[in-house]
Amino acid sequence: MVSMFQRERERGSESCRTMAERVEGEEDGKQLALKIARILDECRLSQAVHQRKLRELSAIRSTVQFDFFSSFIRALTPLFEVSQKTASAERIVRFISAFAVRGDGKSDRVSCNAFLLQFMRFLHVAAQAAKKGARLRACQIISQILLLLSDDADVSDEVWDDVIESMKERVEDKVPEVRICAVRALSRFANDEESSDIVDLLLRALSQESSAEVRKTILLSLPPSNYTSASVISRTLDVHESVRKAAYGALASKFPLQSLSIKLRTLVLQRGLTDRSPSVKTECLKMLKEVWLAKCCDGDPIALLRYLDVETYESVGETVMEALLKDGAIQIHEGQSIRQFLSSKSDNPEGEKESMTGVQLMEPEVAFYWRTVCRHLQVQAEAKGSDAAATTGAEAAVYASEATMKNDLLESVLPACVSHYIALVNAHLSAGPNMRFSSRQLLLLGATLDFSDAVNRTAAGGFVRGLLCRPLDHDVDEMGEKVLIGDGISLGGDRDWCGAVAALAKKVHAAAGEFEEVVAAVAAQLARPCRERTADAIGWSHCLAVAGLLLENAASYRTLAGRAIEPAELLSSLLLPAAKHVHVDVQRAATRCLGLFGLLESRPSEELVKQLRLAFVGGASAVRVMACRALLDLVTWHGPDELDRAIGPDPDVGLLDLLYAGLGEDEVGPPCEPETVQGVLGEGFSKILLLHEHYPSISPSLQSLILGRLIRLYFFSESKDLDRLKQCLSVFFDHFPALSEANKACISRAFVPVMRSTWPGVNGGAGVGGAQARKRAVNVSRFMLQLMQTPLRAKAEEKEYSPGESTFDVENGEEGLAIRIATEVGGFAGKRSAAGRAYAAALCRIVPALKFRSSQQEAIKFMGGLLGPLTQAMKKDKELARELAEMAAELRSLDRTPGEDLPAETAAQLRQRLQLDEELPAATGRRGRAVRAASSSSSSSSSSEDERVYYTPAAATATAPRPARRSKTVAMSRMTARDDEDDSDVTSADESVID
Repeated sequence: MVSMFQRERERGSESCRTMAERVEGEEDGKQLALKIARILDECRLSQAVHQRKLRELSAIRSTVQFDFFSSFIRALTPLFEVSQKTASAERIVRFISAFAVRGDGKSDRVSCNAFLLQFMRFLHVAAQAAKKGARLRACQIISQILLLLSDDADVSDEVWDDVIESMKERVEDKVPEVRICAVRALSRFANDEESSDIVDLLLRALSQESSAEVRKTILLSLPPSNYTSASVISRTLDVHESVRKAAYGALASKFPLQSLSIKLRTLVLQRGLTDRSPSVKTECLKMLKEVWLAKCCDGDPIALLRYLDVETYESVGETVMEALLKDGAIQIHEGQSIRQFLSSKSDNPEGEKESMTGVQLMEPEVAFYWRTVCRHLQVQAEAKGSDAAATTGAEAAVYASEATMKNDLLESVLPACVSHYIALVNAHLSAGPNMRFSSRQLLLLGATLDFSDAVNRTAAGGFVRGLLCRPLDHDVDEMGEKVLIGDGISLGGDRDWCGAVAALAKKVHAAAGEFEEVVAAVAAQLARPCRERTADAIGWSHCLAVAGLLLENAASYRTLAGRAIEPAELLSSLLLPAAKHVHVDVQRAATRCLGLFGLLESRPSEELVKQLRLAFVGGASAVRVMACRALLDLVTWHGPDELDRAIGPDPDVGLLDLLYAGLGEDEVGPPCEPETVQGVLGEGFSKILLLHEHYPSISPSLQSLILGRLIRLYFFSESKDLDRLKQCLSVFFDHFPALSEANKACISRAFVPVMRSTWPGVNGGAGVGGAQARKRAVNVSRFMLQLMQTPLRAKAEEKEYSPGESTFDVENGEEGLAIRIATEVGGFAGKRSAAGRAYAAALCRIVPALKFRSSQQEAIKFMGGLLGPLTQAMKKDKELARELAEMAAELRSLDRTPGEDLPAETAAQLRQRLQLDEELPAATGRRGRAVRAASSSSSSSSSSEDERVYYTPAAATATAPRPARRSKTVAMSRMTARDDEDDSDVTSADESVID
């Protein structure tokens, strides 16, 4: 112990001198101050002496009242000069805080309160000091005193108000440690109903705080209430794992399960149990197991599931049950099993639900509980069995024994035989729609049963066939018409039910081809009245639902051959006629089946592709969405060329062009429709652009057009129906620029067309005008620049790319983008309209941000010829003109042959590589000639190097007319014609300026 104290004494420099030495060294030091300082020295070395020294210092205070406070402050002053966080300083803080709130009886209570008031006033002043060490110690001592002070302490309101105000100011201190102490001090008053301003201050500080430790302290200091719960839950998404962990700690200690809404409960558990940090997962599981399950639900997992509403949040319930089962928090007690819901007696106790077959119906939470428990036992038994097979000796025997135990427990829980299981499910099916969730859980439970016995398999096969033949639920409207209940395309009306039936059917009919044979037989039976035209819309939808289940789960096209209904017959006699049915729901279901059928074909058939195109062009909104999804699936599976070849050697309109035209539509579907054509197309085209290397037939120009359309949808769409698409695009834009150089080229080519179409009032732009629209268009330009400058991801065997080592060609790199922008600005710089001038200036501001590589000498000279006119056009904007002049100087420094001009032939080739002729209005060339003529007329006069124009590229193609865009489609031709009309307007405007 002595050596430890010695090391503590010798640590540091001046800041670690003993307090007694500092006081003793002052000329006006007093014996009392020296005595107090020696007590503090002893307390800073060990906490074991604190109680004894508290009594000693209290005795001194009671005997010397008038000079005690000044001497105490003199002895304590050195502590305020130390800003480092040391163990000795922390001990002194704890000691003097305990001393400040200590009272030695009623007779000494007055003097103690007087000392406390004097000390708090002193700390209030010290908390405003300029030195961070003084502020830190003052706030630290105040927070410690408030922590120890009893509720009945006699402290005047004036002192409290001063302390609170000073701590409010310190919450915004620049030192994080000071902010932490201030928050801890204010937490004493946060629970006061009259101090709502303190809670508001803490919540505001939490949302703006940059330090993780401060955010963590605020979380632990907030009082529990509906007002603060949202802020605490929002911190479960904090970037720092310690803050997320603290949020779950605060939820566990301050917010009972019942105080949170069902949505918030499930949100908290979903985030915590799937967090990437193991410590956060552990904290969330601790809250779930020790507080929510053990305390709030008395250890009953079914009660916990009721609080989570597993009917609505089924996936969250599965995550919760998996976590609890893996942790061993749920144990199956003797007598608990599914068999308790099966009874052969008819005189069950009063109050129990019982069907006519003697089956007690399960509540949704109970059915969900047993399904997840049985699945967990089966997985554990299989895992232990695999471990036993992979090892030998005693270890294998242990694993085999554990597997046997799990299997035995599973068998004791499940129904005794398959017939009992079927009776249990049928009872729930007969109970009506209220038992739908329980019925589906029991269907999923069938995956844990053994159907190897022929008798069991026969009984289960008949049960599965009954499920397939079970009519779709429907209602009757006021007109007497039947209305489907559910999505109208899946068996049973929803995909979850359809998936449960398919899983059970595959389990029962596990032999090769048996599943396809059974389902095809049912589909053929249901298709007979459809072919005979005697089925109503409900009958058609039921048949298509079974056909969709067959097509979605079939192993391949070959497994459908030789069945009760052949693939060709299925297509010609059912799917195609259904797609032309008068009822929209039937058309929609048939369109989905056509898409599934096309995925199974090695080559898509002509009739199928034509029908899907027809449904996309002229179908109802719901049918168009389904056709759009089916066509995109076929494009990604077979490729666009294969689909175009399916309908003939030279289709009038290519499929991708047709879909692209749909992407530009502003169609709003019915309010009940969850998806729109634009949304589905946007997601599909995002996938196509990410995988564009697999589709070499898609031209770079079309890729640029698609990218531009996606960017415009992302920025300018106000429809709430496209919120899902915007989430998809936010992920897409994070990944697309970093994949390949071809993607960089696509972004570079799309930049100018996107800006021209989005800028309000320029060349038929889509904007609505006004400062807000222009600001949004500027944001688009910045966003595209950010995409262009996103570094490429390095391959596993290559080093990471860096801007200085970029392998881009000119057209794919920042040089090509700069030239495209500069040439575009040249066509609009002279426009008299405010929108044209603003558009040119906004684009021109992007140019200095782009960097040129010294290896690209042709691009350097090319750009040098464009900067002269740009600088002249932007001379009114002095800051922009200065940036352009600096860029021109930088280009001159990179030019290895400053005395040579760029040959016209080389400039024309570079212009062709950058596809400038296809993007720019014809007026650009005329303006280029005017600029070149002006520069040549003054070439005889001497000019400075800064003003020299290297070359004006527009002159190289001045006499060439603007070529029309290559287009394989009528839709694209119409768009091109529209662009040509816009360009002609710009040309005449520019000619008037030049003239």
